[in-house]
Amino acid sequence: MIRACFDPPWAVRVEDRAPLTVMLVVRGGAWVLPDRGERTRLRAGDLAIARGPDPYTCADAPDTAPQALILPGQECHHPDGRPLNGSMDLGVRTWGDRLDGGTVLLIGTYPMPGEIGGRLLDALPPLLTLTPEVWDCPLTPYLCAEIVRDQPGQEIVLDRLLDLLVIAALRAWFARPEAAAPAWYRALADPVVGGVLRLLQDDPAHPWTVGALAAKAGVSRAALARRFTGLVGEPPMTYLTGWRLALAADRLRDTDDTLDAVARKVGYGSAFALSTAFKRLYGVSPAEYRGRVG
Repeated sequence: MIRACFDPPWAVRVEDRAPLTVMLVVRGGAWVLPDRGERTRLRAGDLAIARGPDPYTCADAPDTAPQALILPGQECHHPDGRPLNGSMDLGVRTWGDRLDGGTVLLIGTYPMPGEIGGRLLDALPPLLTLTPEVWDCPLTPYLCAEIVRDQPGQEIVLDRLLDLLVIAALRAWFARPEAAAPAWYRALADPVVGGVLRLLQDDPAHPWTVGALAAKAGVSRAALARRFTGLVGEPPMTYLTGWRLALAADRLRDTDDTLDAVARKVGYGSAFALSTAFKRLYGVSPAEYRGRVG
């Protein structure tokens, strides 16, 4: 996470292919200019979430030419490709042209896509915005204070604050009538299905059956199957299979766990059983998937 400080005219071209970028305007304003789609004006207090990997430009005005280019891995270059070589560094996690610039943004980027996160992010528009009129961000003072605090543990604190910011923003967004929340997200509010979803998400390795889930929920098997399918769009065991395999995909990407270890952690009895189910859903073996995302 960084703090960006600019005085007009300024513009930054973003081609980092990040799956998710959060922009919180602390002072001044900015335009977000996607190559495709509507231009969006941000003002102080506004929060924007850009869903990648499509490129966009962030600028003080729509006609300002980019002065910097952000590439994958957060590499910074001049628009002609020459490295910036730290010429825009302004101190602890601060970047731009002037510390006292008229525009200050806090920017957080999630560089790697995930199967679990994708189940929620796929329901988002390419760019969503929340204004102070519909959502007051309580985390802004903490982020502003922590981002310039060069102390041990700063990265961990900022990562957690960024996660909280995204969760709070998505809650606010999906509560809006124009937002198309995923069916399973809406179903979490149901007194029966919501509890079952949490059981499956919190303990996917448990040998769940529809009967066991129904007993936990205090309803019959038939009633649970009917209600779950109606709200979520698929039966409980089908949802559990997809959840387990999404968890497995993320573990294959993020850890060096053996396939046997991944299988046990997500609820499969053997590496062979996981491989069979994984290839059926993703079209490649777990080993091929790990090689690609690695």
